[in-house]
Amino acid sequence: MKKTSRREMLGKILAGGFAVGALSREEQTLAEAKKEKTEEEVDALSSATRKDTNWSKLSDLKAKIPESTLCDLPMSRIILGGNLVSGFAHARDLLYVSDLVKAYHTKEKTFATFKLAEACGINTFLMNPSLCELVNEYWEKADGTLQFMTNCSGKTSEQILANFKKSIDHDASSVVLQGEAADRLVKEGDFKTIIRCVELTRKNEIPVGIAAHRIETLQACVAQGIIPDYWMKTFHHHRYWSAKPGQEEHDNIFCRDPNETIEFMNNRPEPWIAFKVLAAGAIKPKDGFRFAFENGADFICVGMYDFQIVDDINLCVDLLKS
Repeated sequence: MKKTSRREMLGKILAGGFAVGALSREEQTLAEAKKEKTEEEVDALSSATRKDTNWSKLSDLKAKIPESTLCDLPMSRIILGGNLVSGFAHARDLLYVSDLVKAYHTKEKTFATFKLAEACGINTFLMNPSLCELVNEYWEKADGTLQFMTNCSGKTSEQILANFKKSIDHDASSVVLQGEAADRLVKEGDFKTIIRCVELTRKNEIPVGIAAHRIETLQACVAQGIIPDYWMKTFHHHRYWSAKPGQEEHDNIFCRDPNETIEFMNNRPEPWIAFKVLAAGAIKPKDGFRFAFENGADFICVGMYDFQIVDDINLCVDLLKS
């Protein structure tokens, strides 16, 4: 019996000739809402929905991801994001997802993911400082070479500074003031803590970055004369079906005004790293990577499961060549 592909199923649903239960709830919703659209238009709106499970293997790698330098630090153009390993998964209202990704990322699976990333040319891992000991163990027991940057936050200024110090003590290659922490400190007018973070890191001759979800945070730092070695900023377009710019947010949007981000970054001499480029899994990698690089990002930070790494690197290699 010939198998019916997802695209064929979707086409039959749109034509009214197939049982609705054949597709996921998301795809049913899309099919119902977009009856007047072409199959290609509906397919584009379904964003990161996977069409098959033929994941690429290391033997399918086209080339390693190119490197550049960040403040004289050699760095792959894709940085492996650490949210999935830490269990900080953005999943809207799905309460089980963080526990699921924690259960998936055993120590053995995490080390194997690091090894695969290295084999694909990724040399940098952005992570929560809670993983410092894990990466140090990876270096020691698995002969790993993956350098790491830490994304430092905390409920208080002293907790943030303690995470900066911990990162430095555990040989971080760079340290970043985490986006939501920076947003909060700026909102509270606590520029003193931001300055202390920058000064502590530079004292130890390590590149320091400031991240943000809100462009106003970076603008305020510049206005205060606080200039890090590089910036990090959430960056994605709004062409995905769950984006609701200007409405109440439900863990569904991370870059509120991409055009304002582009304008700010184009007028700054410092390099920058784009993160949340897939809007936490709502945008296809090919689309999100292209949007970030074509609009000026020097590097992108992407959270990836092990089975996604080769496909994502191949996409990025082709994109950068073009």
